[in-house]
Amino acid sequence: MTTNTLLALPLADQWHGFWHGDIGAWLLTRGVRIALLIIGALLAARLINWISRRVTRRIDAEYQESDQLVRTESAKHRQAVASVISWVSIAVLFVVVAVEITDVINVPVGSLVAPAAVLGAALGFGAQKVVQDLLAGFFIITERQYGFGDLVQLSMVGATDASEGTVEEVTLRVTKLRTGEGEVFTVPNGNIVRSLNMSKDWARAVVDIPVPVTADLNRVNDVLHGVGEKAMDDAHLSALLLDAPQLMGVESIGVDTVNLRMVARTLPGKQFEVGRRLRIRIIAALTTAGIATAEHTPTVGNLEPSSGTADSDPARGRTELKS
Repeated sequence: MTTNTLLALPLADQWHGFWHGDIGAWLLTRGVRIALLIIGALLAARLINWISRRVTRRIDAEYQESDQLVRTESAKHRQAVASVISWVSIAVLFVVVAVEITDVINVPVGSLVAPAAVLGAALGFGAQKVVQDLLAGFFIITERQYGFGDLVQLSMVGATDASEGTVEEVTLRVTKLRTGEGEVFTVPNGNIVRSLNMSKDWARAVVDIPVPVTADLNRVNDVLHGVGEKAMDDAHLSALLLDAPQLMGVESIGVDTVNLRMVARTLPGKQFEVGRRLRIRIIAALTTAGIATAEHTPTVGNLEPSSGTADSDPARGRTELKS
């Protein structure tokens, strides 16, 4: 019993001396404050991310619960802005916490001006690309060039082929696109030299129709005008159209065929689905009228609504019908 008491007294004295010494006093005062600042910053960052996700989910829920076939431009912009605000807020939060920590450990901010200037100059040369990406992303969002859910084509510096797909995320630094095959492109905003938005406000389906040079063009025009008028009677197709398809007339003349063009204004991103459905109707109408020969014309069955997501197909809308 006496031995245990003698061993406990030195340990208690050491523990008491540690917390009443310089290190213990620093931990109990400044150390605790620094820990609280870091924990508070992490909790605040998680709160900002939670609010951002809640806002984006609410925007998605409004779209899913409504009878809209496409997202509005304001909804796309709000979703992009919510992502950017959360990213900027977290960055500002950690900068403020870093300044507070320097104040706690009695490091005067004024004494860091000179080293920060030298460090900033050194980083400026190495971080030019990051600054370029941030500035480009700022103008992309403020100018509303594209937003979440838009079908876009991005041409980049040094790239021979443009990146095309549906926008899944827009931040100040990068834009993420998902292609029709499910692949995801991550494009730095500073690399973008041209953006082609194929789903902003409205789109246009363009259908080129080759017919034999021996066909009566007046009769062909009547048949195609009938296709445009009957397209508005289809409940599924008319929901995607902003107005009735229009026959523009003869587009070009070949050796064996004359190419006519039909165009239709559609909802944003729906031009590909509308183009496919119009081609089916045109083939059926020309075959019924005896203008296209049976051996060169595919058989058309009943027109059923498509169950796939045809609007996300990045294929071109100007493919031709082969007679």
